[in-house]
Amino acid sequence: MRVARDVDPGSTYLYDRETGDVELLYRSRPELPSEHLAPMRPIRYTARDGLEIPAYLTLPKGVEPRNLPVVILPHGGPWARDAWGYDSYAQYLANRGYAVLQPNFRGSTGYGKRFLNAGNKEWGTGAMQHDITDGVQYLIDEGIADPTKVGIFGGSYGGYATLAGLAFTPEVYAAGISYVGPSNLITLLNSIPPYWAPVKKMFDLRLGDQNDPADAERLKAQSPLFSADQIRAPLLVIQGANDPRVNRLESEQIVVALRDLGRHVEYMLAEDEGHGFAGRENRIAVAAAMERFLAPHLGGRFQEDMPEDIENTLAKLMVDVNTIELPETGVAAAAAVAPLPTSDGGVIEPQVFEYNITLEVGGQEIGLAMTRTIEAGALEGREIWRIIDVTESPMGSGTDSLEVDRASLRPLRRAASGMGLIQLRYSDTEIVGEIGGMGQTIPVQVELAAPVFAGGAGTDIVLAGLPLAEGYETTIRVFDAQMQRTRPMKVAVTGTATVETGSETHRTFVVEVTPLDGDPAGTRTLHVMQSAPHHVVTSSTRLPAAMGSGIMRIELDASYQKQD
Repeated sequence: MRVARDVDPGSTYLYDRETGDVELLYRSRPELPSEHLAPMRPIRYTARDGLEIPAYLTLPKGVEPRNLPVVILPHGGPWARDAWGYDSYAQYLANRGYAVLQPNFRGSTGYGKRFLNAGNKEWGTGAMQHDITDGVQYLIDEGIADPTKVGIFGGSYGGYATLAGLAFTPEVYAAGISYVGPSNLITLLNSIPPYWAPVKKMFDLRLGDQNDPADAERLKAQSPLFSADQIRAPLLVIQGANDPRVNRLESEQIVVALRDLGRHVEYMLAEDEGHGFAGRENRIAVAAAMERFLAPHLGGRFQEDMPEDIENTLAKLMVDVNTIELPETGVAAAAAVAPLPTSDGGVIEPQVFEYNITLEVGGQEIGLAMTRTIEAGALEGREIWRIIDVTESPMGSGTDSLEVDRASLRPLRRAASGMGLIQLRYSDTEIVGEIGGMGQTIPVQVELAAPVFAGGAGTDIVLAGLPLAEGYETTIRVFDAQMQRTRPMKVAVTGTATVETGSETHRTFVVEVTPLDGDPAGTRTLHVMQSAPHHVVTSSTRLPAAMGSGIMRIELDASYQKQD
């Protein structure tokens, strides 16, 4: 059997039912000195509207609980809860001299449906945040907290609550740490992919529908980003570059806003982490950054020296906030409706290409093989090019086919099967069809403000039809089927290079494709043949955060003219 408590993360015992003897087998964290850890005790306090709020309070051991520096630690979710037991952050902060309050504000689970539903649409400026603020007041009234030394730290929703606390109650907090916390509820909701339909319904109910004008106005008011000018306390922001839930733009837009206002803001970014850090060195570096950041503002202890590997990791993770550049919204807005560049389908010829693909994700490499076939055809009386990509992987094969107008290379129809289902039809004003995967099929009906080039199979062929030359630049729009959104991108020829693949040598243009919407997924560097048609020789593409933000590398293995 396993036993755990507030000062012991878990010990496993063997119980003999016949003799009643109990034998300790092992402790999960034997290096932790339980005798020096701080007890956690359950408390209750009354919110401003009379509702009783359950919480947990951890006090630093060996210190009189009077006039202490405090860190408020709201949980993530927010549809989750804190529970009595060992909590690494609570113990860490208590060890550094802080009283730690973990409030189960309304909207938390485990206290009944009424308590859960009481948090609906009450983020930030509403009762959920008031419950946290009222917890601070309780500690002040009890004489436990020094009202001038109250900090707030949390991850995910707790990170949002940190930003909300600093923005909407700036007089309460002396410092804050937001760990993968969203700053703009509208962009947070917009980032939920359509295939997360159940998650989207839950957010519509409990947070709001950004497409409803009344909800949209409230969501903006509840977004700390739009009240950044009210933030006075120093802020540390921690973000994983590969976070599929709270993307890095959520952190960087609040960092830039505070930087431009002249506020004290620090930023940590881990290129190899997602929604919360998993790597040992990264996690220790976060702890080191936290204590260094809090000490001058709240007065707790911190360890000045650290192992060299952690010092190096911390230095690597800390970002100079003056180097952060947000997407140019004006450029992106213009690209979203600008006329598409002329792409000449007349240079395309029926051909077969064989490519080797390497996926680099999470420190692993996966090899794939792809055959691309370009063939002439007809669709509803129009002459077309049909581009068919067949990919072989350890998990099976997949086919992605795109049919484009033979003259303009504008997309007409796309179909994919194998690893998922895509059936789309394109016009200048809309894209309709369906996508499927993970046991569900989702309809697609997207109205377009302007025509698009396709995403997926055949996008390279569109590039092949552009009038590439040194110094050439343009913008295009591609359709992201999984997210059901149009993405403006900049295309630029940045130079030339000689590339060898197998026994062949190619003179190529170096083409950079840069998303203009702030999401680095889809960033590409391509080497394309200088002679028309400019087919791709090699490419390197940044994958979405949901795929670990890895890299997909493609290299031409062979090509030959297709025989009719």
